[in-house]
Amino acid sequence: MIYVLILAISIAMSIFVKRYAITKQIIDTPNQRSSHTTPTPRGGGVAIVISFFVGVFYCYFANIITKDLFFALLCSIPLIIVGFLDDIYNILAKFRFLVQSISVILSLYFIGSDSIILNIFFAFGMLWLINLYNFLDGIDGYAISEAIFISLAAFVIFQNEIFLILCMATLGFLPFNWQRASIFMGDVGSTFLGFVFGVFVIYFSNDIKDFTIWLILLSLFWFDATFTLIKRFQNGENITTAHKKHLFQRAVQAGFSHQAVTLFALFINIGLFFIVFLFQNSKFLYFALFLITILLFWLTKVIDNKVAFK
Repeated sequence: MIYVLILAISIAMSIFVKRYAITKQIIDTPNQRSSHTTPTPRGGGVAIVISFFVGVFYCYFANIITKDLFFALLCSIPLIIVGFLDDIYNILAKFRFLVQSISVILSLYFIGSDSIILNIFFAFGMLWLINLYNFLDGIDGYAISEAIFISLAAFVIFQNEIFLILCMATLGFLPFNWQRASIFMGDVGSTFLGFVFGVFVIYFSNDIKDFTIWLILLSLFWFDATFTLIKRFQNGENITTAHKKHLFQRAVQAGFSHQAVTLFALFINIGLFFIVFLFQNSKFLYFALFLITILLFWLTKVIDNKVAFK
């Protein structure tokens, strides 16, 4: 019953936020770096946040999640507030990063390691995941369908209901974000999802095997963001400026629709899930991560032949 409720709240809030954004003119206006051509309301991630936290409180009081995980997720509140304000007013990047860092450090107080070195590694990893998820929310349905997939896959692998809660919270937003999107999730949604997945990776990774599972499930996103960042750095570009050079963006530039690119990404993700499901207790899992990285690198060459990385 709780899952139906979360889905219903997500849908209802998506409708409400879309109308509010239109009324208050919280609009994403296309520019030369956009992959869309029509002014579109943004800030829809508020619907995901609210519906998810209804489920989080349920899971906490039903003893489905621990106190540490509960409070670690609550540490996203500063990040959520600044993300929403950024969707309205365009907050300075340095200030956004500062607040993201505060949320990350606070969360690590609850779920971090006793090792300072590991905590530093976790902090950088979470900050990268927060921002790469923001970077890759660039075409209709792409980032939200990734969240749905990761949630379902993680539920099957790690068997915790909190993943189904996130799945329902994001699924309710999907119809509004599918091509042609009537609302974008905005920074409030994309940075929040990156933060939540960062918390999940740390909390549900008891050993290197679990961490490898997360790397495989999230490989399409972290590879694209990391590869593109390195290529831009090698080209001498200002890596803090917006651009249209991610793999999914160049696939759209090559003539594929947002829907086609998103469905192809889903096809890849299904393959990644089956690899994890079949080999989660095998040492082949580590070799699989290496092979997946090679295949994703090959995919970049295929896209390079269609739209050069300039």
